[in-house]
Amino acid sequence: MSERLRRLRERLAEAGLDGFLVGAPVEDTFHAHAANRRYLSDFTGSMGWLLITADAAFIAVDFRYFEQAERESPGFTLFRTSGGMESWFGTLVGEAGLTGKRIGFEPAGTTVSAFQSMKKALEKIPSEERPKLLAAPPLVEELRTIKQPEEIAAIQRAVDLGDEAFQAVAQRIEPGWTEQQVAWEIEKYAREHGADGLSFETIVAAGPWGAMPHAQPRERPIEAGEPIVIDMGVKVDGYCSDLTRTITVDGEDGRFREIYDIVLTAQLTAEELVKSGMSGEEAHMLAHNVIAEAGYGENFGHGLGHGVGLLVHESPRLARMSKDELKDGMVATIEPGIYISGWGGVRIEDMVVMENGKARLMSHAPKLQA
Repeated sequence: MSERLRRLRERLAEAGLDGFLVGAPVEDTFHAHAANRRYLSDFTGSMGWLLITADAAFIAVDFRYFEQAERESPGFTLFRTSGGMESWFGTLVGEAGLTGKRIGFEPAGTTVSAFQSMKKALEKIPSEERPKLLAAPPLVEELRTIKQPEEIAAIQRAVDLGDEAFQAVAQRIEPGWTEQQVAWEIEKYAREHGADGLSFETIVAAGPWGAMPHAQPRERPIEAGEPIVIDMGVKVDGYCSDLTRTITVDGEDGRFREIYDIVLTAQLTAEELVKSGMSGEEAHMLAHNVIAEAGYGENFGHGLGHGVGLLVHESPRLARMSKDELKDGMVATIEPGIYISGWGGVRIEDMVVMENGKARLMSHAPKLQA
């Protein structure tokens, strides 16, 4: 039995559920919406449902994915679907032995339309045998926060390739390159060297554009001396990396060095002092206090970081008001920044894994020296 299914079944029993339905809110063409399904079954197709009970696990897919599901998910019983969910869900429930039982579904992974289809399908079952559909807590997301050794190894491969792609491109950038050119060169390098794809669309923001943390790259030529925020990530074996560096080409202004050194000090402080058992808010404040004491607290408006795994943004959250508890086995980003309208921004981001009560650095792309 899969260790992941075993742990999920323990959670199902604790939640008082007899079955658990796992899907995705949309067709997962870009592998950005079905992480729970993939985590439990290794299935990488864009459509499909899992139904898991105490002693059975079904994968329900249509004709496009019969062969793929049998190959990728050998521990699951294949249920062949045809037509809309209303036409087959009741049969699946019967085969799973869940008539009259309690079935949990994922509120975040189930659309209103899918829920209505499930209800209509179950209405065909006599009322005394009809199962109850119940919104479940985030059972799989909670399991995914603690990475298994093979997951950490996959993430490290993605981190290493991301570091390599950044270094290969950053050392070639010259004034006159456009932001879009930088982004394309990073993607091109990553794909040519084994990436499944990107974790997200690469952010390249030069000069005043860098004051927007999620700016999109433009066809604007980069000018000498201005700060360039590069935020990028790649996927390897389904797992993501996330890296930000801020650089300049052909010189820098005096303000850049001042701002960069504050952000770097905040980041290094957080990486050194963050500990298992801290809340996400406590971790955030390690960096925020450094930046605030330097007079730029109002210019650091986002959280310190976030978990990374099959998705580039997942639990835990390292941010104000976050009660998420940091635990060994979690992988997260540490990414403070300062953003000044009309001038630009500086953000520095590494990935870390919590081990033996503290953060072990996973990212090794070079930074400017303080």
